[in-house]
Amino acid sequence: MSTFEYEIRNRWNLNRHIILGCGYVGQLLLRRLAELTDAPPAPPLGVARHQATLAAIAAAGGEPLQLDLDSDALDALPSAGTRLFHFAPPPADGREDPRTARLIEHFERHGHPQRLLYISTTGVYGDCAGAWVDESWPLRPTAARSERRVDAERRLQAWATASGADLIILRVAGIYASDRLPLERLRQGAPMVKAEQAPWSNRIHAEDLVEICLAALQRAPAGAIYNVCDGHPSSMTDYFLQVAAAADLPPPPLIDLEEASEQLSAGMLSYLRESRRLDNQRLRTELGIELRYPNLAAGLSAVRAQHADARA
Repeated sequence: MSTFEYEIRNRWNLNRHIILGCGYVGQLLLRRLAELTDAPPAPPLGVARHQATLAAIAAAGGEPLQLDLDSDALDALPSAGTRLFHFAPPPADGREDPRTARLIEHFERHGHPQRLLYISTTGVYGDCAGAWVDESWPLRPTAARSERRVDAERRLQAWATASGADLIILRVAGIYASDRLPLERLRQGAPMVKAEQAPWSNRIHAEDLVEICLAALQRAPAGAIYNVCDGHPSSMTDYFLQVAAAADLPPPPLIDLEEASEQLSAGMLSYLRESRRLDNQRLRTELGIELRYPNLAAGLSAVRAQHADARA
């Protein structure tokens, strides 16, 4: 048993654990907790809006709680003394995060968590023109979705200072897994920009993200901020080409950047306007993280194996 697994088994049951916004990553986290711990007095609480998600939370070993953070009263959400994973994204528009604001108001009425881990985005850095970026880089978001994340970070930092609670922020790169890849986009033959015109992009495998969440909640000093990525950036085009090769699909047609505004979605265009390479040294040194999937090739190994078996 590793030292980390020993810490989890011996400390996990001391506080109630809550996963707020318990979607894909939250459910992976629940399954990992089931592997690492004996049955606690109360299972982790998984909070979500939709019935299908609640059923998946129960199947993953969590206790489901249905809440709409925008409109429901939050009285049913325990908070005092808990350890809370805040995975709930901001709303889809605006430049602020009213969901996090409502959550903080709830803490002030019903009690503060002992520790809160917030999943933010590396988009808070904005366009860095391909520079290597560590956690000290200034926040200059260029997209509204990233401005909402900056708003959430700042609200939570002010809350932690005022309340004395522990806050950890993870600025997470693009999340992928063998069942979370742009395969349909590739099957449809959607184009991508030429490799020499594509920006740098960064990613993290979902299973590694779960391990990082657990390690950060256990070990990170209060106020810590980490870039969460595998440390091996590549171009956006290289990502799609590697995924296509691993899944035995035709590569996407490559177009000039000038043509992109007419052929690519607004969401994809916004990603193409930002380029940065993320430094994950703090993550590795402070938390002692050893990634299971340290680069995209390793992360796509399961996809290659699946398609090799299908051809056999």
